[in-house]
Amino acid sequence: MTRSDPFPHNQEALLALGHALREAGYGFTTVTPTTHAIVNARSQNAEAHTLRDVFGWSRPFRADLLPGPILALMREAGAVVADGELLRPSVRFSSLDGELFAHSAYPPSATDAVFFGPDTMRFVSAVLAHLEGRRAPMRRAVDLGCGSGAAGICIAKRSPGAEVVLVDINPAALRAAGLNARLAGTDGVAARHSDMLRDVDGAFDLIVSNPPFMIDPAARAYRHGGGPLGAGLPLAVVEQAIPRLAPGGSLVLFTGAAIVAGSDPFRDAVAAACARAGLDWTYREFDPDAYGEELAHAGYADVERLALVVLTVTRP
Repeated sequence: MTRSDPFPHNQEALLALGHALREAGYGFTTVTPTTHAIVNARSQNAEAHTLRDVFGWSRPFRADLLPGPILALMREAGAVVADGELLRPSVRFSSLDGELFAHSAYPPSATDAVFFGPDTMRFVSAVLAHLEGRRAPMRRAVDLGCGSGAAGICIAKRSPGAEVVLVDINPAALRAAGLNARLAGTDGVAARHSDMLRDVDGAFDLIVSNPPFMIDPAARAYRHGGGPLGAGLPLAVVEQAIPRLAPGGSLVLFTGAAIVAGSDPFRDAVAAACARAGLDWTYREFDPDAYGEELAHAGYADVERLALVVLTVTRP
């Protein structure tokens, strides 16, 4: 099979493709890579038979399966590659908040793949729950490590007139996020290359982030958290976000925490950082036991569970 870029470059053709899929009534809920592998391994799923099979399940397909205009847009966008006698998509489209979001095709094995999955949907739900309870005006927000840009775009939809910055160090993610902002028709959204917040100036009313938290031997950017038990990036987000919160501003962080002998070292580190800065914070386990299969890896030898957590830090 011909190798493809983790996210195609031709934004105009991809935008037209996204609009064409929407007009065709396409929708898809993206599952975890584990579930994806199991479902695709079934004999009846060896080849695509519908739009969802192609653009959701990333299955190989015959050229005559798709309407001519859609296949032409795929070719123009560089979003299709040869797979023997068949073709295979190099981009996926997932449904969330009434929109379609483009991201990397399955499997997301490239180190710079643009990931979108159930955690994206959980992250966005946590951000939207925070927005519903927010009383102060929203002038400026940033989605840090934005990936597909889903959270920042959902914020922009609910915050007319606000400046929303989508930040990532991954150029493929910035291409996807910029495209998705256009596909959603959101104004005031800008995708910017930055290592964390180092290349973005000023304070923010809202900082949101879904940093990776796994120990990933392949060091894939969307999974590998680094540091102790994968907590390196989540802790770095907290440390960089705290001084950049405007008065009344908040950080909403959705990530994972490795629980060791009943204790949560990430929570302890967050508590210390917030105490030093004199900030209010809340912390809850969104899911007490996620990604249990990861515990078989040697790096997790002392970990009893991986919890998904939501941290909210607010400057009074």
